Amino acid sequence: MERLKQATAYYHLPGLFEFYEFYRVFLPLFYEHREYFYDWCEIGSIYGAPADCLWGGGRAGFGDYDAKEVLSLMEKYNISARLTFSNSLLKEEHLSDKKCNELCALFAAGEGVQNGVIIYSDLLLSYLKEKYPGMYFVSSTTKVLTDFEQFREEVKRAEFRYVVPDFRLNKAFDKLETLSEEEKAKTEFLCNECCRFGCRDRKDCYEAVSRKNLGENVEHHCNAPDAGEGYRFSKAMTNPGFIGIEDIREKYLPMGFYNFKIEGRGLGSALILEFLLYYMTKPEYQLRVREEIYLDNTLDLF
Repeated sequence: MERLKQATAYYHLPGLFEFYEFYRVFLPLFYEHREYFYDWCEIGSIYGAPADCLWGGGRAGFGDYDAKEVLSLMEKYNISARLTFSNSLLKEEHLSDKKCNELCALFAAGEGVQNGVIIYSDLLLSYLKEKYPGMYFVSSTTKVLTDFEQFREEVKRAEFRYVVPDFRLNKAFDKLETLSEEEKAKTEFLCNECCRFGCRDRKDCYEAVSRKNLGENVEHHCNAPDAGEGYRFSKAMTNPGFIGIEDIREKYLPMGFYNFKIEGRGLGSALILEFLLYYMTKPEYQLRVREEIYLDNTLDLF
């Protein structure tokens, strides 16, 4: 495992393909004006998948940007790219999918920092380990690991560099404290989930996305009373599993946890910007960063 810089939060950001144009503007700002941003955080990776990926899961990808351009942008800033291939329903016949294999081949051969795959299926994991050994693997939050002992066993699996537990375990500090230093370094928390804390249909929701990516005509109807409102960051902040910047600095980093995932692949880039302003940008520079992004005429932020 790569050695992590102490007391640094590594954010894993959404929209590798989905928000390529946004990151094309944001990344130069982040790296050329580090004084605008907290010095205790870095970008650990950017994750996502283009449209119509058979192996896709979690959310239906919609980015249609050229994969070579996407990879080139990540290599320019030495950022790890993660392909979100967390479909839970894959069968042997799906492994030969041309588009997904070509993406893995491209990103596995990338220069500089190692690229990875966010994954659910053990079938796909075995296939990728053999065919693309240059990539690392992340156990997906779509497994909905709400039982702590199941999560602990997942963290112990050598195949995974990182494991993302269900957000309902985010504040289980008495149990999280029992993890070893290495296990803590492999834990990646989902910070800004808006899903109802008591939801029992989360796995069914993810499975519906998997079926959709396999070409099935299926829809999952959320039973939460406020489902019609869509994602609201203000609502996510009231979620018992929400991890804010003070939580990260005062609780998680001192405990030895360094990896934090920001969700949002299915949202607009205006919301992605709000996430990055909140989690990464010093308050006195938030307006300046917002103006730099909003005044770029090449971006469609909504």
